[in-house]
Amino acid sequence: MTTSRTTGSSGGVAANPFLVESTLPYLLPDFGAIREEHYGPAFEAAMAEQLAQIAAIVGSGPAGAAGFSDTIVALERSGGMLRRVSAVFLNQCGSYSNPETDALDARFRPLLAAHRDAILLDSALFERISALYARRDSLVLDAESLRLLERYYSDFVRAGALLDAAGKERLRTVNARLATLAAAFEQDLFADTRERAVVFDRASELAGLPESMIAAAAENGRVLGHPGKFVISLKLFSNQSQLALLESRDARARLLAASLGRGLETTGKTLVEIATLRAERAALLGFESHAAYVVADQTALTVGAVEEMLGRLVPVAVAKAGQEAAALRASAGFEIEAHDWAFYAEQVRRERYDFESAELSPYLELDRVLFDGVFHAAGQVYGITFTERPDLAGFHPDTRVFEVFDADGTGMGLYLADFYARSSKRGGAWMDEFVSQSHLLGQRPVVLNNLNIAKPPAGQPTLLTFDEVGTLFHEFGHALHGLFSDVHYPYFSGTGVPRDFVEFPSQVNEIWAVWPSVLANYARHHETGAPLPGELLARLTAAERFGWGFRTVEYLGAALLDWAWHTIGPGTDPGDPVRFEAAALAAAGVAVAAIPPRYRSTYFAHIFAGGYSAGYYSYIWSEVLDAQTSRWFEANAAGGVGIRESGERFRRGLLSRGGSRDAITMFRDVVGDEPRIEPLLERRGLV
Repeated sequence: MTTSRTTGSSGGVAANPFLVESTLPYLLPDFGAIREEHYGPAFEAAMAEQLAQIAAIVGSGPAGAAGFSDTIVALERSGGMLRRVSAVFLNQCGSYSNPETDALDARFRPLLAAHRDAILLDSALFERISALYARRDSLVLDAESLRLLERYYSDFVRAGALLDAAGKERLRTVNARLATLAAAFEQDLFADTRERAVVFDRASELAGLPESMIAAAAENGRVLGHPGKFVISLKLFSNQSQLALLESRDARARLLAASLGRGLETTGKTLVEIATLRAERAALLGFESHAAYVVADQTALTVGAVEEMLGRLVPVAVAKAGQEAAALRASAGFEIEAHDWAFYAEQVRRERYDFESAELSPYLELDRVLFDGVFHAAGQVYGITFTERPDLAGFHPDTRVFEVFDADGTGMGLYLADFYARSSKRGGAWMDEFVSQSHLLGQRPVVLNNLNIAKPPAGQPTLLTFDEVGTLFHEFGHALHGLFSDVHYPYFSGTGVPRDFVEFPSQVNEIWAVWPSVLANYARHHETGAPLPGELLARLTAAERFGWGFRTVEYLGAALLDWAWHTIGPGTDPGDPVRFEAAALAAAGVAVAAIPPRYRSTYFAHIFAGGYSAGYYSYIWSEVLDAQTSRWFEANAAGGVGIRESGERFRRGLLSRGGSRDAITMFRDVVGDEPRIEPLLERRGLV
């Protein structure tokens, strides 16, 4: 992105694209016109505009005479410019950052937090909402409108609207500081992750990796200024995917040490302050802990419900991992360490099931997986189709844009795909929305998937691991949640659901990666077109059963770390974060030396820079629902119900409704059952 500055005669930024709605299809942001210098003036103008809109609402008459339309609907309409600039800016910070965006992020996060507080702590505005809420039963509202009123009242109360003046003032200070700290954590971690990319001098050090991965490491070295060398950039989680294949124990140790060491010298003090301030804020709002504050607004509802579920999983997962560790020791001939686990797990799969992960990659070429797998499955299940739009662009040249059409040919929205890793993109994979669907605003969705796949040299195919295929299907599930949204109010659009429900649709979409007809359609050799041999698929299916103990303990370590940081009470000093972490893992019963948590505290961006604080449990909480739903799809198919029919029911009854209905009620209505943990335990081999 260029950074040249253009000013008009008045000295302001000329032709700022955020000041008006985009004229591109579906309101797609005009990325080619956006410059870094547009953000500051746009944020300032957008916040001023929304505050003026709030003032108009408050000034429209006495609180007792407030109407649903002139208060709640007006609130939904407010902030249009702020939504535009925020969506684009936050995406650039994550996927195409530079020093200018980093500086803007540090500057505007606390300002945006203060802006949010200015609205949520506005006594006159809350008085109108409270008056409406008190007479909600007499307002004759449709179900979605009534739910919207109830959600606004709850949001204002949870944001501190009932606090006295001193409490509100302290809350503003805490929120602004937390926003500053979150930006610092993210930027420090991002820089440390880039710097810790592991440089290898010779290709022989990467023995065991497929040729495509070695070529991608060489290309990464060229891009990062190490021509002739081989560079593995770190992904956000602890156990890097290459650990399963690298034959050199030294190379594995170097790679894992670089991963586990992130943030030790940069983010520790920041995360401790974040945790203590969150505990203080929770107490200010009347809760025992930040975790209690968070789950009260989720489907879990109580701290006890989360702890009961996690506690039920820990002993069976640790026992299963112990069985797996014994098999690894027998294969290795020595006591394995953390950097050995993935490699010897691969050896056990080879010995027991005659299976090697590297056998799959030639059958998993990116475009074929995308078009003949992900898009094909969406067509089979939901009837939608995709047309690439090369005339439309994202931030980066690697971004591809697709128009999405419903079964009747109606245009639904746009799907953007930004799949390749680069030094300016944070690790991990995620979904963003540039435009949220809303009938009130006349908007159709524009969604984006970001992945971090190593980019091969020009002219060479992008061959995926099977884990990367699963990630692509998972993130596309989030995209479908946004694309299928069919609600009136933007508040409820797409993924606007409880945090411990938002992963459910994305996890359900992973089942299509291994659905026989879908897998047969995309898993073809990138050179010959030959289908994935049936016997290789059988070996994959058998081999996948080995390792659930490791994967569950790895996940639980992170979930319980999140929980430990966010169940501290106000005034608690956690002390050194490394010691706190060790004590928390031991107390939770998941301190397995050879299985580091999926994220250690110092690089746990989900909870210290993202929206998953006291919510990382949601992945497995959602998987309880996912495991049941997968069984529902399978049982329907076995009983003669077409996949298309089941998909339509799932779409209309749940995916399209966003947050407009109670999440668990939607699940019950579609699947016809109460949430039960047994299908998850059986899936993971933990029974």
